[in-house]
Amino acid sequence: MIRWFLGALATFALLASAGCGEKASPPAAPAPSPALWSVSDDSGRTLGWLFGTIHALPDGTQWRTPAIDKAIVDAGELVVEVRDLDDQSKLAATFTRMSHTDGLPPLSERVPPRLRSKLAELLKKGGYREADFKAIETWGAAIMLAQLADNSSGENGVDKALIRDFHARPVEELEGVEGQFSIFDKLPEKDQQDLLGAVLEEDTMTTSDTARLAKLWLAGDMEAISKEGDEGMLADPELRKALLTDRNERWATVIAERLDTGKMPLVAVGAAHLAPPAGLPELLRAKGYKVTRVK
Repeated sequence: MIRWFLGALATFALLASAGCGEKASPPAAPAPSPALWSVSDDSGRTLGWLFGTIHALPDGTQWRTPAIDKAIVDAGELVVEVRDLDDQSKLAATFTRMSHTDGLPPLSERVPPRLRSKLAELLKKGGYREADFKAIETWGAAIMLAQLADNSSGENGVDKALIRDFHARPVEELEGVEGQFSIFDKLPEKDQQDLLGAVLEEDTMTTSDTARLAKLWLAGDMEAISKEGDEGMLADPELRKALLTDRNERWATVIAERLDTGKMPLVAVGAAHLAPPAGLPELLRAKGYKVTRVK
């Protein structure tokens, strides 16, 4: 689950593009049906759409459907987690500034003894020395090492494709690069160490894993995506609250404001944020909107 969820974060999508390995072939699957919802008012008037994205897909994967294409055409604006997905210099500068702290203990002392051999293996895989992380906060080390464990390419991210589609229309962001990094930066050290431990526990993302997750996303199987969160990083109550449920609640308020502007937003965020329980469709229904899955 660690790559599925970190992959849903735009920050990780940017980092992953620098650390991809072998390419996966497009998975064999029925006609694509990624999860798309329409949002309407009591009268049935469409106010916007919710679309669950994935940060990477095998080369050549066809994910667009007539319903998705229609939403893209009809929408007046795009709302994403982070807008500047191609600004590598901004990402690098922000990450360096926010993740740097002097006087930290060695990275091996920030993981349980049982995971230290896995840490050494992953450092070797990336050509790192432990000393390279002496001033990197634990959350930053977790993100840096997560990209080594994932062989998928962020260049095939659906969010990037949508931003290109809206090049002539407004693109709004829910968090931005600094906002997303701050979520990790504000985690207590124990939770940061849990995050790093989760990365080390799931230390390899194989081609078959990439294809399996892509297949779940292409099928729009939100129940299966939800079950992916029952283990790994999001099984930790504190991490789940900070990285998923609290963000969903904040986003639902902002999204409701965008829906009420009449600008017909297409809200495209990581699919994990739309999965039950307490996904964005449920939260918006609780605010009085009619949210309907588009088949």
